[in-house]
Amino acid sequence: MSAGLTRPGPPSSGLPSPGVLDALDALESEAIHVFREVAGEFDRPVILFSGGKDSTLLVHLAVKAFAPAPVPFPLLHVDTGHNYPEVIEFRDAIVERLGLRLEVAHVQDWIDDGRLTERADGTRNPLQTVPLLDSIVEKKFDAVFGGGRRDEERARAKERVMSLRDAFGRWDPRKQRPELWNLYNGRHAAGEHVRVFPISNWTELDVWRYIQRENIELPSIYYSHQREVFRRDGMWLAEGPWGGPRGNESLELRTVRYRTVGDGSCTGAVESTATTLDEVIAEVTASRLTERGATRADDRMSEAAMEDRKREGYF
Repeated sequence: MSAGLTRPGPPSSGLPSPGVLDALDALESEAIHVFREVAGEFDRPVILFSGGKDSTLLVHLAVKAFAPAPVPFPLLHVDTGHNYPEVIEFRDAIVERLGLRLEVAHVQDWIDDGRLTERADGTRNPLQTVPLLDSIVEKKFDAVFGGGRRDEERARAKERVMSLRDAFGRWDPRKQRPELWNLYNGRHAAGEHVRVFPISNWTELDVWRYIQRENIELPSIYYSHQREVFRRDGMWLAEGPWGGPRGNESLELRTVRYRTVGDGSCTGAVESTATTLDEVIAEVTASRLTERGATRADDRMSEAAMEDRKREGYF
């Protein structure tokens, strides 16, 4: 059932031992339940997929939820054009291997036709909102799966598993429904849609332990490697089309890995020697910072940076 996303090795059934339901089994069961609920309640769901660990986990869970049938909805990637090549290659390989349909909204297309303007700082993460909302409207998606977790950042901590968005894609806390006993209310009016977070109750450590248990393949940059990086705002950033180094910044060859992946202009690496899953898990266990707090410059723009973007329709 899960062979499509696993590395070569002994296959995992993904099923708990008779009479045993551990923490990972419970989280998996909840996520699969959410996927099946959405498939039965909505007409045009889509999974947001970037090739990062959380969205790869979503695809793995979706494969399990519907096996042996194929995943019944497409993937959508809002591509800033500033992604790491290893991640894009991995994204395309997974899509081809599993026979999935991938929709790509290129931010560059919105810049070229004037719907967006390039930012002076070169960061394109904040520019993802308009292409995302335009794609949702154009394709008539009524449920959008995301990989948000409640341990990442404060704006995510208050989210529901099913989060209603209005006809403009905006989040309004007054319109969110209570969720009791895994009962999810997907009711929405024409033009509205629902963001769905099947791994809302997972932590970063849960994700890594599940990846280890299921032998899930990830982009190589999640593991320690040597890369030329420069220091900015306390983070190690890589050289790329987004600009840098500049001024007194200089490239240094460092042994690093990435805890999260995204727009290269604002996604930093951490110094690490963790080349195996056991070593990554030990590192994450010892960390006192979330991956976004440690390595995402866009979340540091203000105290309410992600909250503002959520209200606008990005998250």
